[in-house]
Amino acid sequence: MRPTVLDQLPEPDATARAHGERVAAHLREAIADAGGALPFDRFMELALYAPGLGYYSAGARRFGRDGDFVTAPELSSLFGRCLAVQAIEVLEALGGGDLLELGAGRGTLAADLLEALADAGHLPERYLILELSGTLRDEQQATLARRVPRLLDRVEWLDAPPAEGFRGLVFGNEVADALPVSRFRIGADGVVEEAHVAIEGDGFAWSWRPASPELDAGVAALQAEVGALPGGYTSEVCLRLAPWVATLAAPLAAGALLLIDYGYPRREYYLPERADGTLQCHYRQRAHGDPLRLAGLQDITAHVDFTALAEAGHATDLAVAGYTTQAHFLLGCGLDGLLAESDPNDTAAHLALMQQVRALTLPGEMGERFQALALTRGLDRPLRGFALRDLRGRL
Repeated sequence: MRPTVLDQLPEPDATARAHGERVAAHLREAIADAGGALPFDRFMELALYAPGLGYYSAGARRFGRDGDFVTAPELSSLFGRCLAVQAIEVLEALGGGDLLELGAGRGTLAADLLEALADAGHLPERYLILELSGTLRDEQQATLARRVPRLLDRVEWLDAPPAEGFRGLVFGNEVADALPVSRFRIGADGVVEEAHVAIEGDGFAWSWRPASPELDAGVAALQAEVGALPGGYTSEVCLRLAPWVATLAAPLAAGALLLIDYGYPRREYYLPERADGTLQCHYRQRAHGDPLRLAGLQDITAHVDFTALAEAGHATDLAVAGYTTQAHFLLGCGLDGLLAESDPNDTAAHLALMQQVRALTLPGEMGERFQALALTRGLDRPLRGFALRDLRGRL
């Protein structure tokens, strides 16, 4: 039999194994307290965010080529330089303001943005970072102290969204995909079932139960839009998405909320070919589809329903100001011009930059798999990142 991706995952070292055992013990306790089966969204939440234990709360290396996955800012500083162009446009339209980054990874994007904004003479009044992980805060502070020490006094870390009256740009890259999702399956009789997680030996196993009223209503609503899903169809719904957007929108007096992530509009999300959903895990640069393994040691994500993001924005009186692919967003923000500034006589550097551009923009890379959505309030002007291609009709 041919080996699968799961068969080829690297073995955790002794330190990681010990940590994984602590996470598993915490999850087993939660499952026992829940009566023997835990809804998957709660399992995902604990595996990722349990204080001191979860994947994003503990001290493992996650981002970059020496971690579990590579994000666009880790791939190229071009991403941050393009985002700076969009940030400047928003801040100029408002006559000044702040930037708020949601989940700043190890601080690479923050450093790139601050450098680009300083070079352009358009620094924000404050650069705020909403980060709940103490470990990641330490890493971000170290990155910024090394890269932009003169600008550290503009940076503030937050435990919650700012108070009312925020003016500026709120943005998150690969943040929404890590919100815990509820996993559902359509039973043979059309009844919606919800994935729970139970204990099986030393590990975990799926256990399907009747869906919660909230999940049942959510699946009914999406089927009313995309059509009846066949028996056995399995996917996910993020019931936490709308409350999350509402929390971010509440303090926004004027400005934009910009989210970039991998995902689809709803009618494309629930196509027949995606009959097993979009759950994906990342461990040591390998992607696979089993979230019940390596709890606490691997990232767990699901693609984003961008229609749900737009609906959540509308519900909080935000306008959908733009929706497009990452490629068109970056090109709209001047990516081609940044490449043109490169010296072609410096062959190695120029070729490396071209490779980065390809990775950020080609359809088979990040270019179309990743989408950008802007929600605005009190900002009555087109946004440059969405000028080349308007895909709002697909929402």
